[in-house]
Amino acid sequence: MSYKQGKVFFACAFLLMVNVLVFCTNPNPTVAEKTQFEAAFQGRCGHESPCEQLCYELHDGMFECDCRDGFLLHRNGYSCLQLNSTLEPLPGHDDLQLGATFNSREDSLGEDILYERGAMFSAVLEPSGPHTSTSPSSPHSRDWAHAHSLATNQISRPAGPGNDSRAAETPKIKFKSRAGGPTTPGPNLEQKVPGEEPSAGATEAVGVATSTSAPECSLDCGPKGTCIVNSDASSYPGLERCQCPYTKSGAQCKTETEVRWPRFSGQGWLALPPLQAAYKHVQMLIEFRPESWHGILFLTGERDDLAGDFIAILLNQGFIELRFDCGSGVGVVRSDETVKLNQWNKLTVYRHRWNAWIQFNNGKHIQGRSKGLFSRITFREPVFIGGRGNTTGLLDKLPTDYGFRGCIRHFEVNDHVYNFAPQPQGDVVKGFDVEECKADRCSRMPCQHGGKCMVSGQSAVCLCPLGFIGDLCETRLDLQVPSFNGSSYLRYPGMKGRALSWLDMKLVIKPTAEDGVILYNGRRGDGVGDFMAVYISEGRIYFTFDLGTGAATVRSEERVSLGEWHEVVVSRTGRLAVLAVDQGPASHELSPGAFTQLSLPLNLYLGGVPNFDMVSPKVKARTSFQGCIQKVVINDRPLQIFAEALAGVNVDNCQHPCLAKPCGDSARCVPIKESYKCECSYQCEDSNKLTGEISGASFAGTNYFHYSDSNIIHRIVNDKLSINMRFKTYSSSGLLLWSGRSDRGNDFFAVGISGGLLHLRYNLGSGEVFIQYNHTHVNDGHWHRVKIYRDGQVGMISLDNDEMVSGSSIGKLRQLNTNTGLFVGGVDDIEMTTHKKYHRGITGCISDLTLNNDYHVRLSFVEDSSDQCI
Repeated sequence: MSYKQGKVFFACAFLLMVNVLVFCTNPNPTVAEKTQFEAAFQGRCGHESPCEQLCYELHDGMFECDCRDGFLLHRNGYSCLQLNSTLEPLPGHDDLQLGATFNSREDSLGEDILYERGAMFSAVLEPSGPHTSTSPSSPHSRDWAHAHSLATNQISRPAGPGNDSRAAETPKIKFKSRAGGPTTPGPNLEQKVPGEEPSAGATEAVGVATSTSAPECSLDCGPKGTCIVNSDASSYPGLERCQCPYTKSGAQCKTETEVRWPRFSGQGWLALPPLQAAYKHVQMLIEFRPESWHGILFLTGERDDLAGDFIAILLNQGFIELRFDCGSGVGVVRSDETVKLNQWNKLTVYRHRWNAWIQFNNGKHIQGRSKGLFSRITFREPVFIGGRGNTTGLLDKLPTDYGFRGCIRHFEVNDHVYNFAPQPQGDVVKGFDVEECKADRCSRMPCQHGGKCMVSGQSAVCLCPLGFIGDLCETRLDLQVPSFNGSSYLRYPGMKGRALSWLDMKLVIKPTAEDGVILYNGRRGDGVGDFMAVYISEGRIYFTFDLGTGAATVRSEERVSLGEWHEVVVSRTGRLAVLAVDQGPASHELSPGAFTQLSLPLNLYLGGVPNFDMVSPKVKARTSFQGCIQKVVINDRPLQIFAEALAGVNVDNCQHPCLAKPCGDSARCVPIKESYKCECSYQCEDSNKLTGEISGASFAGTNYFHYSDSNIIHRIVNDKLSINMRFKTYSSSGLLLWSGRSDRGNDFFAVGISGGLLHLRYNLGSGEVFIQYNHTHVNDGHWHRVKIYRDGQVGMISLDNDEMVSGSSIGKLRQLNTNTGLFVGGVDDIEMTTHKKYHRGITGCISDLTLNNDYHVRLSFVEDSSDQCI
């Protein structure tokens, strides 16, 4: 095969493979528009390739040709046409004249068009007679028609089925000038009526609602404004208002306003000139301050119906998404974290050919790639910032058509920093519903310790991080029990798949207002889809959830009293939800539909939410919780309210005895409604090697110690265990020691008193052992020393150095598999935790507790009357 034959073979074979009809063998005049710019061939670059100038190897054994600066790639995919001057008419087209030149700047392929100021042009197709017709398969005729279409920013379309047969003939291109038209760099920049979807390519007059179905508006918005009826549910739907052009405001859009940093309403946008010399490479930097989880930040492309190439940056459920299409499939790059609402965020976008990456808030690079073999993007439409502009067909390519709500203070593309002043002083061509961003009020609010400023009405306030309060977040807090003031919240990782089929929650709260969201976790940042919410409304506790087929709500029968502690228990299994408050009757509700699983990928919020756009409208409460939240248990796992929080805002301390640090510096105070327990920290546990020190503690039946140090856990679950301690009590029943499982499994170990007699209980997984010491009653108020041994399945107990009483478990299991550590004096939720084996902790004293003869468990005195325990 000759070199020339090889060129034709490679070109035809691959173009046919990608379903592009080319002129090699097909006389059909319909030519896919993308082949004006690209073709790919099988093989590799080298002296055998057909490329006239440049060659780039692709993936999968393919390559494509390109041309040097000042040349345009021919439609055959390998030849180059010179672009260093105004194109001369090609043979057979002497009657056609071209009124625009191609830009020969670096990286230009002819799509960077020079427009004549003061007029707009449109191409009108007129069929020519047979004496002027040329062969449809001629490459020259296609190149010439393509050159005219580029110059006019219009692509001539082939005749479709049912059209006049004359349209299949080679048309003449006739230019019409609309005198007095706006001076713009391209297509019309009309604002469409919100909520309306015109057909592809349809355009309305600027500021005029032409849809016959649009509701009539009665406001006088002046000659430059447009009266519209809101369709955005977040902006009072049905309310009439004036939609003002850029830099205009007021009732009749007569007030001149200066916009340094634009703030977008969610229904407006700004139009900038089309991107130049950006078909291969685009690098952008955007600094923005979002006020909602969704919206279009940036949008531009080839056509106003989004049918061709495009690139878009948007917020989708709070995540940043870069979407771009080079003509053969959409590529998507998505951030791995959500934006920070009401704070400045920074986004860097880089795209070169197929490949792209984004960097969000100086985080890591997240990479992606567009589909197919085409690598260039044609930009003919204006750049739209903050909204959809005049673009239609968004929902076919994008997951949202909402406009952006928030501010933009920096926008840069390929080293050009855009000026948000109107032309000619700046870059803005046109805009609607855009005002000056007032977030710079925060420059006068020097929030300390990482506090974030937020504009509220006519003032600015500091949102303080965890551990700080005050107008400027200047006061440091040692947080014990969180208090929420209606602008507060704590943020945690979401439930994700951990609540799919069942969910158990227990919360201990003290509300001070009758309305507010206590806990919320959802699937989407716009409040749509699966969610669960616990909230108070008009004094009653509610649990609402949606599995995807409709919301279900269960509420408490009685109102809760304000300023008092209450226990809220929620349980959901499949579609059934149960709610109980304190000792009141349980309420039940069944969700509609057939779905039974709940998916919650977004963050979980406690005490409130940062923005109610994220909360489902099916939640009745639209304010954040006011009051205290002491305890949260989800699926039997206690939530470490402060230690596990990812972030928090304006959280203060609730008034509680733990604020006085009754457990000292070496132990942690754990609140139990109005009371508390002490948990030894790792530091004090690690120092508890036997030193001869005697320590003791007094217990009232409700307080206890909890030890979760690995040294203690290792000794408890080992095959062998010895315990030596002293105690005294007047109670005939109570729990002294406990170790069990958080998942309510069978394994446990307990030392307690029943009927005034001491006993040992344990279960290694194959059955419970009960060993009672019947020789001595211990509820006499005197000190007693107890020694306990367990060696595999055998357990033994001795009191006051008297004889041993023993027992053995059945089966073959020898290991005690508990995971909760050691509880001394009692345990939280004692009836549920011990399966009603015990109803209260010990009332009395415990001292001198030693494990395995070498580990002394320090017991701090927690009562003023602790001298009775010495």
